[in-house]
Amino acid sequence: MSSILRFRKLCFLQPTKSSSYDQKSEPQKNQTPPHTNKIDDKNYVVAASSEENLKRKHFQKRAPREWRCIDSCCWMIGYLCTTWWLLFFLYHCLPPNLAGLHPPEPPGTRLRRQGVTALHPVVLVPGIVTGGLELWEGRPCSDGLFRQRLWGGTFTEIFRRPMCWLEHLSLDNETGLDPPGIRVRPVPGLVAADYFAPGYFVWAILIENLARIGYEGKNMYMAAYDWRLSFQNTEVRDQSLSRLKNKIELMYVTNGNKKVVVVPHSMGVIYFLHFMKWVEAPPPMGGGGGPLWCAKHIKSIMNIGPAFLGVPKAVGNLISAESKDVAFIRAMAPGLLDSDIFGLQALEQVMKVSRTWDSIISLIPKGGETVWGDLDWSPEEDYICDSPTEKYQQKIDAKGNKTDNRIDFQVQESTKTKYGRIISFGKKESELPSSEIFNLDSKVSLNNATTSQSPASCGKVWTEYDEVSDESIRRISEEKAYTTKTLLDLLRSIAPKMMKRAEAHFSHGIADNLDDPKYDHYKYWSNPLETKLPDAPEMEIYCLYGVGIPTERSYVYKVSPPGRCKSIPLQIDSSANKSPNGCLKGGVYFSDGDESVPVISAGFVCAKPWRGKTRFNPSGISSYVREYKHKAPLNFLEGRGLESGGHVDIMGNVALIEDVLRVVAGASGSEIGGDRIFSDIMKMSEKINIRL
Repeated sequence: MSSILRFRKLCFLQPTKSSSYDQKSEPQKNQTPPHTNKIDDKNYVVAASSEENLKRKHFQKRAPREWRCIDSCCWMIGYLCTTWWLLFFLYHCLPPNLAGLHPPEPPGTRLRRQGVTALHPVVLVPGIVTGGLELWEGRPCSDGLFRQRLWGGTFTEIFRRPMCWLEHLSLDNETGLDPPGIRVRPVPGLVAADYFAPGYFVWAILIENLARIGYEGKNMYMAAYDWRLSFQNTEVRDQSLSRLKNKIELMYVTNGNKKVVVVPHSMGVIYFLHFMKWVEAPPPMGGGGGPLWCAKHIKSIMNIGPAFLGVPKAVGNLISAESKDVAFIRAMAPGLLDSDIFGLQALEQVMKVSRTWDSIISLIPKGGETVWGDLDWSPEEDYICDSPTEKYQQKIDAKGNKTDNRIDFQVQESTKTKYGRIISFGKKESELPSSEIFNLDSKVSLNNATTSQSPASCGKVWTEYDEVSDESIRRISEEKAYTTKTLLDLLRSIAPKMMKRAEAHFSHGIADNLDDPKYDHYKYWSNPLETKLPDAPEMEIYCLYGVGIPTERSYVYKVSPPGRCKSIPLQIDSSANKSPNGCLKGGVYFSDGDESVPVISAGFVCAKPWRGKTRFNPSGISSYVREYKHKAPLNFLEGRGLESGGHVDIMGNVALIEDVLRVVAGASGSEIGGDRIFSDIMKMSEKINIRL
């Protein structure tokens, strides 16, 4: 382009030189006045000097351009894309029989060769976030999106019309149902949750292996539902529970009266727990199936990555729309998320939308201090991450040196993490003995006066924090530490509308007397510690989950620094690092789990409250704990790992898939090996003092 411009300039100047020369010679013939020659001479001189300047600039080197941050980002993206396409090209060009490139045989193919075939119908129940949502009615900004996916798939609408996209994913802040003029519904069928995004599988690998032993549409069903709603509201708005009941009854009849194997994942496990109480309860609150409906229609429930007792991640989401990933971004680029210059307000937008989703309240930790610990105790307190202290102890043990018992005891005590403090304001406050922490009354009385700054004054996104005064935030931070008991009071203070709406649908305690008629209400049905399992002694329940991955367990918070447009006054203190047991990183304390659900939430109910005949399991349904130790993929050909224990990646775990295939083909829990435990879940369960 620059060469073309230079050529055009030369063409424009050259006629000036020629015409001046012609005009200079013309007066000799036509005897024109002398003053004309002077003007032409000046034109010639100007043109000549311009041409010389162009030539000089042409050979002059360009000054080096200043390297910007955007240039680094573009180069990095270019390198990653080039590398990916190169590996992709090599993988498809090399011969398939080359050593190391042949993928392992799918478990479905291997088991089919061993005679394992489809027997029991299968119902898959997806969890939170992984199910697709599509638009049926919307505002004018959504023109052209009828029955297009707003959630799941390519997510292109995030970039095309982000504010419209957020508006249509939000629910009504008063009712928890559809806002006026908007209808977003779950995508039906197996495609609802086979892939979350292109190339990112959720149920696809398991579905494929089920198909290899003979499953298809007539004996396999995806129970899609709107995961944003409270569980009872999925029935009120969409009749999702009724349709699931009818589908199970139909599959039972059309498959030779074979009982159904249900495979829920993540939040889907407590959704199906709610369903089992609903289906047996009398109408209008329940489905009217009677007390023996589950015993007649369900063989086994294979809970994958179960969030039975909630996840601490939900706490970080509700308080500041954060998790370990956001805290990591803050640590790497402190000004990016909090900058007033960019004005992205991404966390405020996430909070505004997610606080309209009642389902998140179902994931707040259940069981209170009895299960999750108090200011000085927790069932995981002896857990030690990879730390210098641990390595030092291992070296001493390896050498066989004798150590003083008193010193060893002191070391053990110093490494105990106070996980019961699910929220601490300051690293010091997360470690001090409770006697040295100044706490207010557990019932925090806050002044919910409107802040002096109007949300519209600087373009803020409205959240319920705008109705909480600065004095109230100061008093919240003075509380220093919160357990799961006082956490609910904190949430009621900073988000009263959300908690009032959601607590009508969910409860988070432990029942004193399960025969009390109040527990017949649907708000208790998704809490395994406030409800009874059905009367189905032949049914089996499995807790299948990964272990060996650091999982968020508690948080260190601080008050956000003052700024012009701060809608979220609290944030994770990403500068808090290094604890005695090595489990504090970026303001987050980690324990054992599958990266999303801690072991105590995934395995406790199968290890203790449901083990044998108890008040929670009056008919003695068999329960099994089967853990899958995480092993990272060896190479890129394994994708996300054939032995992964990750919360979603475990859906491609070969051992888990094999367990599911054997059970749906008729095997019992004892025939596939019974319990398989790698973590300290049994030791943790013994520490939890709960009446059985």
